[in-house]
Amino acid sequence: MEITVQWIRTSWTKHSRGGEAAARRNAAPTGFLVSPVPPSFAQVVQMSERDAFEPHESERDLRQVGLSLRDEGDRLRVLARVEPLFGLPPRPRRPPAARLVPGQCVRWQLNHRFSSAAGIRDWSYWLDTFNVACGPVDPHVFLSEPTVLVDECGPVRQPSVGDRLVMGSAWRRAATGL
Repeated sequence: MEITVQWIRTSWTKHSRGGEAAARRNAAPTGFLVSPVPPSFAQVVQMSERDAFEPHESERDLRQVGLSLRDEGDRLRVLARVEPLFGLPPRPRRPPAARLVPGQCVRWQLNHRFSSAAGIRDWSYWLDTFNVACGPVDPHVFLSEPTVLVDECGPVRQPSVGDRLVMGSAWRRAATGL
């Protein structure tokens, strides 16, 4: 089964959470032209605040990309892995895997929030976008809307005590992993 994977990581700090910098970040594409990569490799595009969200392209072995891909005969099973768990905003439940037939594609988005261990540095944030297509594709496949869209983005600010009370046990399970 032919599989095309594009992984886009956008990273920023609180300096890009508002104003002009946030507008540049929000204008960052969620899909690019497919570049030729060797079989079992993914196209990787990184954009960061320090480079004014200019895309930098590379390639990476599929085993090093945060996806679980499984050929199920007539379908491709796709599930984004949550890596690293400590950067995950609270989410009550993960969605099920997407199952694609040839000609279909999925765009799966996850966000993360990090702080230094001592809390000295500012918060930093990632948005991981995984575009996956099943079967032969046109290089423009990820420039349009996908067949399946999974938006797993959670809140990136620390919930207040009131938020935690309202969200109750769902927040505690997501925040503590219990």
